[in-house]
Amino acid sequence: MFKLSCLILLLPLVSLSLSASRGRAQSGDINDAEDPAKGFYTYDAFIAAAKSFSGFGTTGDLTTRKKEVASFLGQTSHETTGGWASAWASAPDGPYAWGYCFKQEQGNPGDYCVANQQWPCAPGKKYYGRGPIQISYNYNYGPAGRAIGYNLLGNPDAVATDPVISFKTALWFWMTPQSPKPSCHSVITGQWTPSSADSAAGRVPGYGVITNIINGGIECGKPTPSEVQDRIGFYKRYCDMLQLGYGNNLDCANQRPFA
Repeated sequence: MFKLSCLILLLPLVSLSLSASRGRAQSGDINDAEDPAKGFYTYDAFIAAAKSFSGFGTTGDLTTRKKEVASFLGQTSHETTGGWASAWASAPDGPYAWGYCFKQEQGNPGDYCVANQQWPCAPGKKYYGRGPIQISYNYNYGPAGRAIGYNLLGNPDAVATDPVISFKTALWFWMTPQSPKPSCHSVITGQWTPSSADSAAGRVPGYGVITNIINGGIECGKPTPSEVQDRIGFYKRYCDMLQLGYGNNLDCANQRPFA
């Protein structure tokens, strides 16, 4: 079990980043506490990365912009706690005040390398989970690197050593559709219209389908597991901070995973 020596997400400043210009927000750390990622995930790095992805946090009205940031932070907070927040009921400020604890997968992960002609693994490199979205596998590191202009196949460790690159990989995943999956961005901003196949599979607009995009093969189509409850708990906390309603369809229990 992970220790409580991880960071507490503070984010009194996130709402300031939601103006059309985004530039008026004050700088500072997103987190603060003794933890493996202390000082890594900074607010400045987050904003610098977001500037490379047109539309993130700037699409739609103010409520939509806030909801996208709350959704992104809810999902990435879960990914970087390792899913243990539900065990931290006695944590200061509650279990969902804790996120962004880790820069990379813990333990001794494998190489996450699969045969792929377009995105071949570099000798001796491992493509395990790193960064806010815990990007994994060579077939994700490759296109993410191409999109942000950095050779992540050759140097995947950059996702855990350069905070701007780290956030960029998470935002690339968030903003990029991977057929048949829509992008998380299009879902939360109301731009996604479910196909007939989506409707038949129970995939309806809402935070739950974002979980399905990220990890539906493990977490969706079953009674809501603790991981999904964790994702929802973080999301609700950010919604509360930003004075937002939660919306409908927060879980994916009745959704079949994307093929």
